[in-house]
Order: sequence, then C-alpha cells, then structure tokens
Amino acid sequence: VLKLCFLKNCDLYELINELFSAPCGQFAIVKQCREKSTGLEFAAKFIKKRQSMASSRGVRREEIEREVDILQQIQHPNIVTLHDVYENRTDVVLILELVSGGELFDFLAQKESLSEEEATQFIKQILEGVNYLHARKIAHFDLKPENIMLLDKNVPLPRIKLIDFGLAHKIEAGVEFKNIFGTPEFVAPEIVNYEPLGLEADMWSIGVITYILLSGASPFLGETKQDTLRNISAINYEFDEEFFCHTSEPAKKFISQLLEKDKKKRLTIQDALNHPWIKSNEHKEESKAQEPKKRERRQLKTKRLREYTIKSHSSMPPNNTYVNFERFAQVVEDIDQMESSFVSLAAAHDSLQEDIDAMVSIYNEKEAWYKEESEGVRHELSQIRYEFRKVEAFKRSLQDDMQVFSSSLGAVSSRYQERQNHFDALRTELSNELKWVQEVMGYIGVTCDITTYKDLLTGYETVSRPSVRRSI
Repeated sequence: VLKLCFLKNCDLYELINELFSAPCGQFAIVKQCREKSTGLEFAAKFIKKRQSMASSRGVRREEIEREVDILQQIQHPNIVTLHDVYENRTDVVLILELVSGGELFDFLAQKESLSEEEATQFIKQILEGVNYLHARKIAHFDLKPENIMLLDKNVPLPRIKLIDFGLAHKIEAGVEFKNIFGTPEFVAPEIVNYEPLGLEADMWSIGVITYILLSGASPFLGETKQDTLRNISAINYEFDEEFFCHTSEPAKKFISQLLEKDKKKRLTIQDALNHPWIKSNEHKEESKAQEPKKRERRQLKTKRLREYTIKSHSSMPPNNTYVNFERFAQVVEDIDQMESSFVSLAAAHDSLQEDIDAMVSIYNEKEAWYKEESEGVRHELSQIRYEFRKVEAFKRSLQDDMQVFSSSLGAVSSRYQERQNHFDALRTELSNELKWVQEVMGYIGVTCDITTYKDLLTGYETVSRPSVRRSI
C-alpha cells in the first residue's frame, strides 16, 4: 500500500534540485533530496501518474505498484535500495539509495586504458546483481549502460549498482509473458520478435554491454531503430579485428555465448559466473615481470568507449531510449488482437460458408424435387385438361343429343296428342254409335239372345257402318 504524502509540503524530506537532477525514462525524473530527521541524502524518483484510462501521458498505476513491489523484495550490494514511497496528486515518489558515482561507462571512458581483468571485475558485479534477481525469478528487462551506476567512483574498485526497475517483471512458471519494451540497442531477439520472454533476455543484454565495454563499438546499432532491430533479429554482428585485436578468445566466446538467438543455448546467469573468462581473471593482477610490449597488448584502449559514451549521451533519446515503446507495445497488442479477431472472423466465415454450402445443397435438392414434382403435376394437369376437353366434348354431344331427343320427344308428344285426339274422337263416335244401337234396340222391342247380339255386333264390326245402318 502506497503511503500518501505531498512531498513538497512534507516535513520529512527537502529537495536539493540544484545538486542533482536527471531524467529517468519517459515519465520519470530523479532529484536529490535530504531526510530532515537524519540528514541522509537520497534519490527521489518522481513517476508521473496516468490521470485517466484514455490518456497516453504518464505511467499506469499497476506498473508503478509492480516496480515498488519488486524493489521492496530486493536487498543486495549491487542493486539500488528502496528507502520509502510517497504519493502526491500527480506523482508517485520513490525514495531510493543515492547512487552518486555516475555511469560505469562514463567512469571507464575517463581512463586511458582498461585491462580485461578490470573489465571482468565490473562484469562480475553486474552478474552477481543479476544472479540475485534471477534467483528470485525477477527479470530486469532494461539492462544498459545508463542503468549500471557506481555507488562511489572515488574508491579503488567502485561498487556497481543496478538501477531503474520500471520494466522489471516477476517471471511466473506456466504464465506466458510477451511485450515490446526496453532500449532497442540492448533488447533480445525474443523481444523484437514478440515471443515469450524470460530471464534469458537479461543475459543477452549483458552480452551487448560486454561487447561495448571491450570494444567501444555497439554490435547491432544501426542508422535507425528499424535497422537496429533488424540486425538483432538477424543476429547480424561480428568481432571486427579493428575493435577486437587486443581482446582474448575467451572474452569473445563469452560474448558469443550470450548473443545466442536460441534461448536454450544462451548462457544462464550461473553459466556466466562460472565461465572460464570470468573465473580466470578473478582477482588477477598484472604481473610486473611481463614485458612492456605484452602488457600493452593486453590493455584495451578506451578512446572508442569514450566516443561511444559521448555519442550515446548526445543522441538520447533517438538512439538510446524507446520513446514510444508504450505506444508501440499497444500497437503490437492491438495488432495481435486484430489478428485474433481476423482468425475468429475467418473461422466464422468458414463456418458460415459451410452453412451456405449446406443451404445451397438443400436448395438444389429441393429445387430438383420441386422440378420433378412440378413435372408430375404438369403431366397430371395436362391429363386433366385432356379429360376435361373430352368431358366438354361429351357434354356438347349430350346436349346435342338432348336437343335432338327433345325435338323427337316434341314430335312424339305431338303425334301422341294427335293420336289421343283421334282416340277421343273414335271413343266419342263409338259411344254415339252404341247409344244409337241402344235406341234402335229399344225401338224394335225385340229381345235378342246373347249369341244373336254378338253376331250382330260381329257383323257390325266386320261391315262398314254405313252399310250396317242401311241393312239394319
């Protein structure tokens, strides 16, 4: 939990701006301060807080807390010590051990020459500090000359202090960690290629630092940051004879085993501490019995190292600071998310395409079925139309027959009526005749037997009526 205290108005410390003030990263500055109660001097690292999620200015709180958490776990002679933490409205202030001896490279560049034995004494201190970190699974991720300071340069063998843990991370087993950060000149290939990161990245940086320390030249530095990153990714470096003519083979092997692209083949911190080059030069002094010429050959000229430090300081931030590392990391993260989205979209597209193909297949099936059914219906419809035309023709024929029958029936009815009329006339006539006969019979008063009467009637039927009448 961070303590809350407005440092400028606080009675605990007073700032000594006129004595010491230096930039530290993109959103931090270090100033010298004094603890009033003890008079002890410290370094106050002011870290600008990000005020909102939308802002790109300042450092996110979780990143500040991560740096504080790591510093609180560290206590080693070769690593800067955290004394206290305060916070005001705009900044979090880390009260750190005052490291006033300046940068290691600046100190060495002021020397006329440097022996490999002296170089290994400083490299060994760096390794011991890193060994302490790696034993606790902490990766610094920003090892470079600016972050390798001297506690006090006015002593025979100044003590190395590793500083600036703003990018440090705890490496957890089974947790993949990727990021784009650090200083391009010193970052490992796995950072450039956005691959999983581990403690090995620090070992690569130590290899670059050792290369520069022994030669005064930077192994991968190009005209632009892009050139530098391409050189790192391609492991494009060599031991130029101009720079390494006085460097021993074990030293070159030490560097080449650290500048190994394959992380598994790269030296670990324990491998580096036990390397023959480090071991052979440990506490070793120049033999006074050696010939001056030989001693001259073993000395590394620092002229190029001095030129390098002047150039690197004058070129900050373009060559030595990843000014836009945070934005670049965000862009890479966005690209990664976009790639994931594109993969998901492609998968969705493939799935949709499969659904479309299935739908088209079903449609083609249905279309074929519908065509077949339609053909059957069309045939049936044609048959029905044919039958309908037959029925229509039969109906017309039946109507004609009915008309003919109706006409015939009318004629028959007419003839029947005619016959009925004729029959009625005959019946009337017969009735009249019978009536006449009865009258005649009544007149003559003769009773005729049945036979005679029948004969009479038979004669009446056989003889024409007028003749019967006349005969009668």
